[in-house]
Amino acid sequence: MIMVVLGIDPGTRSTGYGIVRQEGASLSCVEYGSIQNKASLSVWQCHLSIADGIAHIVNEYSIDCAAVESQFFFKNPQTALRIGEARSVALLPVTRAGIAISEYSPTRVKKAVVGSGKARKEQVQHMVRTMLNLKSAVSPDDAADALAIAICHLHALHYRQLL
Repeated sequence: MIMVVLGIDPGTRSTGYGIVRQEGASLSCVEYGSIQNKASLSVWQCHLSIADGIAHIVNEYSIDCAAVESQFFFKNPQTALRIGEARSVALLPVTRAGIAISEYSPTRVKKAVVGSGKARKEQVQHMVRTMLNLKSAVSPDDAADALAIAICHLHALHYRQLL
């Protein structure tokens, strides 16, 4: 069975995306990157850029499902609000395309990829590179996080099939 998953790590200034393909037990990276927004753009222009960027990805690739980190609480409520807004606009084109979306906590993503929910960014980066057999580190960090989210989703699907 072949499954293609889009992972999304939303942020107002930088939204990471990663597409992972699973064929049998083999994982491969299809594409990754980030939608970068200049500091000179208004938050509303950033939202439009994120929505357009994700819509382009959804239209460009044959995606079976999508995954995103569930929102967690920040010390600064303004930060939580901005991340929530970016998350919503990133998921709108996915929803519009009829693609199912799953959510995973940051702890669960780290545990699925590294084996520890308290893993550091460098550990996640290293394991993503290893699991996807990539020649170099994934950059930027939010693209690596998006690939990790997609890998987490594939692990969760595999686990559900075992039940």
